[in-house]
Amino acid sequence: MSEHTHDHAHTHDHDHTHTHTHENKKAVMNRLARIIGHLQSVRTMVENDRDCSEVLIQLSAVSSAVNSVSRVILKEHLSTCIVDAAREGDMETIEELNAAIDKFMK
Repeated sequence: MSEHTHDHAHTHDHDHTHTHTHENKKAVMNRLARIIGHLQSVRTMVENDRDCSEVLIQLSAVSSAVNSVSRVILKEHLSTCIVDAAREGDMETIEELNAAIDKFMK
């Protein structure tokens, strides 16, 4: 899995060089690692023919965790990149967020 680095300063030549606070990035990476581990354990449950209801409950928990980390990323993006984009009249960044929200909320 390739890791995006978001540790550079704000420059809007549109190479996505927006910053994310180091602690927040670390927290997001940790949450994603937990989600991946949880999903792998669900796969093991399926391999071991565990009860379908148990599998569905665990998948629901994974889904909630994914939505939760998505919310963290979206809030950070709104409070940093989108605020800057609005200030700078950068409609491309705002349109990209709109497209991402459309996919996210299908």
